Order: sequence, then structure tokens, then C-alpha cells
Amino acid sequence: MNNKFLSVLFNFDALAVIMVTLVTFIGLCVGSFAYRYLMGNTKYRSFFIQLTLLILSVSVMVSADNIIMLFMSWCLSNVLLVKLMIHKKSWKAAKASGMLALKNYIAGAVFIAVAFVLLYWVTSETSLQALVKFNYSAESTLILSALSLLLIGAMTQSAIWPFHRWLISSLNSPTPVSAIMHAGLINGGGILLTRFAPLYLQHSHLLTTIFLIGIGTSLVGSMWKLMQSDVKRMLACSTIAQMGFMFAQCGLGLFPAAVAHIVWHGMFKAYLFLSSGGAAQEKRLDLRYPPKSLAFICAIICGVMGSFGFAFASGKSWLSGDTTLVLMIVSFLSASQFSLTMLTNKTLKNLVPVFILTGLFGLVYGASVQLITTIMDPMKLIQTQPLNGFHFAGMIALILTWLAMLFSPNHKKTNRPPTWVLKGYVAALNASQPASSTITAHRNQYAYI
Repeated sequence: MNNKFLSVLFNFDALAVIMVTLVTFIGLCVGSFAYRYLMGNTKYRSFFIQLTLLILSVSVMVSADNIIMLFMSWCLSNVLLVKLMIHKKSWKAAKASGMLALKNYIAGAVFIAVAFVLLYWVTSETSLQALVKFNYSAESTLILSALSLLLIGAMTQSAIWPFHRWLISSLNSPTPVSAIMHAGLINGGGILLTRFAPLYLQHSHLLTTIFLIGIGTSLVGSMWKLMQSDVKRMLACSTIAQMGFMFAQCGLGLFPAAVAHIVWHGMFKAYLFLSSGGAAQEKRLDLRYPPKSLAFICAIICGVMGSFGFAFASGKSWLSGDTTLVLMIVSFLSASQFSLTMLTNKTLKNLVPVFILTGLFGLVYGASVQLITTIMDPMKLIQTQPLNGFHFAGMIALILTWLAMLFSPNHKKTNRPPTWVLKGYVAALNASQPASSTITAHRNQYAYI
């Protein structure tokens, strides 16, 4: 009886197992850090109670098969996160950050709730497994509307542009809270899209829309990151960029690759936040941009090696003729940038070891994608799409942005940049700033007690 009851409410498939494992691991790391970080804090005990409840609620959310339970755990997780963000109500800026995030979450919850109502209206089903397997041919308009609303709800959760402001404004949160937020809950949008992937895969135009939204957010987030001087704000913009790329992978029809990205991003971003306190003492690598021609050519060679290593380990091909090509371009750019950071000095002397390291880099990441793909294979969540003009435009934008980042002119004080460059820079910088009410302008405004 109990097993039957649990099977109605939960579905412990490959996605649920991967996400529960990830959330639990990150939760333990954050808890271990917070054990010392928050020592002596007046909210010490309540923090760990709320963190435990948050991990449990997220575990329920990613494994729920009932849309009502999914929705309730989704809302509960966000409420608990907001409480952790505020931490001390006497700190006005932190409270403003939490309220801004709460408004964003409420808006997303409304979109998701309406989407679930539409799906239930069509199918009379509350089971996720039944919903994604239902024959919707006669009710395509309602289903398309539901999927569009789900997409907007996912965008609010994952801070996809234009729903990014709450994340940039959340930096008043204690470091452990920022870590669990950026490494865990912000991935909820990607998990939601993956849960309904069988339906999205039936609408190629909707997948293209997701791809464009994701690529646009990724480019904007990357540009904003380069403009920040504050470590946590740089990490926030980086998260926006990474969430955009994760959405883009969903739009390519490569949902398991998006899940692999969630796993890697979650662990790496948790590490970056938990180690952000040492950023001031970190020895920076002098990249010397723009790079010398020899270093750039060698980086391209290494990038090709890295992309072929990724292709070999992940079972993909440069010659597939479908949206896999976009992923291959990204692997090439990532591998080239990875190698360039090690080729700025003594290029020829370092070429061979960097060439080998870049190949290993591609192999490791490709193997992780293949591992997740193999584990999730029974779910049938891969359906590459035919390439279209939007995909080519996205690839060109990625390449040009990377080249612009490397070779943009380094204007000296005596050489004033063009007015349009200055105006564009200021507009982008302003767009990447947190809400004014969430900024602590002076240390006296921080509530220590």
C-alpha cells in the first residue's frame, strides 16, 4: 500500500537520482562551511533548520510525479530560500533583496500554476509521466500556451533575462546562502524544462525560442561579468551567463547535456562562492589582452584538439549537420580560451603540455556529458534539431563576442573611445547593477545583531 502511494506521488527516475545526489552533496558542503562561518551568529540554529528543510523540499521537487506536489514543493523551496536570504530582518538592504526575490518567485509561480491548470484541463491528469505521454494533437493551442507559460516560469527561477534583477540584487545574502542559491535552486528552471522535455521536443519553433533566449542571456551575462569589480557580483553575472547557456542546450534538443551542465556548474559555483573570501589574496594571472598572434594561433590549435576530445568522449560529431554543431562550436571556444590562459608566456615552450591538457579537458567534459546521457537514456530526452538561420546567427554571435573580448582596442587615457562605445558601456553597466534599495552604502547600515 505504501509503495503504491509513493509511486503515485514520486518518480525516482534517472533525473531525480542525479538531482537529489547533487543537491545533497552541495547541501553537505555548504552546511560544513556554514558550521564555522556562522559560529556565534544569533540565527545559527534556525539557519541549519531552514537549510535542512530547503534540501528536503528541493529533493521532493525534483522527484515529484504529481504536479500539485511539484508546485507545492517548488513554492516551499523558494519561500525557504527567501527566508535564508533575508537572514536578519533588521538589515533593510537584505530584507529588500529577499522581497525582490519573493516578488519574482510569486510571478513565476503564477505562470507555472496557470500552465498546470491548462494541462490538467486538457488531460485530467496530475501525473507528470501521464502528462508528457498524452496525445495532444487535438489541443495544440492550449498545450502551446501551457508550455510557453512554463518557459516563463522557468526563466524567472533561473534569472534568465529580463528576470535577472533579483539575482544581482541578492548579494546581501550570507555566503553559504549565495552558494546554495547559485549552485542549487537557480537550476530549477532547467529541471522544469527537462521534466516537460518530451512536450517541448514536439515543438521545434518553441525550442528555437528557448535557444535564442538562452544564447542572448549567456552573451549579456558574460559581458556584464567583465564589467564588475565586486567578486560576488561577478559570480552573479557568471551564473546568469551559465543559466543562459543551459537554456540554449535545452533549445538545441540536448536536455541531458543541459543536465550535465547543471551538475558541473552547481559544484563549481558552490566552490567559487565558498572560496570567494580569499579572492583578495588570490594571485591573478596576467592574460595580457589582446594576445599575441602566435599565442592566439596556438590557442586555436589547442582548441581544435579540445573540441575533438569532447566529440570523441561524448559520442558527438562535427559533421552531424544538426544542432550538435552549436555544442561543438562552444566546446571549441571553451577549449581555446582554456589554453590561451596558459599560453600568454613562453608560448612555444608551453605548447605541447597545453595541447595535451586541453585534449584532456575536452575528454573529461565530454565523458561527463556522455555519462549523464547514458544514465538518462531511458528517458529519451535527446532529439537534435535541424539547423536553421537562428542557430547560425547564435554561433556567429558567440564567435564574434569571443573575438571582441580578446581583441577589443585598449584605449589609453589620452585616446578617448568613441561616444557610442561610452554610451553602450554605461548602459550595460547600469543594467547590471542591483536595485538601489538592496545596496548597503555604508557599514553602519549593516545589522550586526
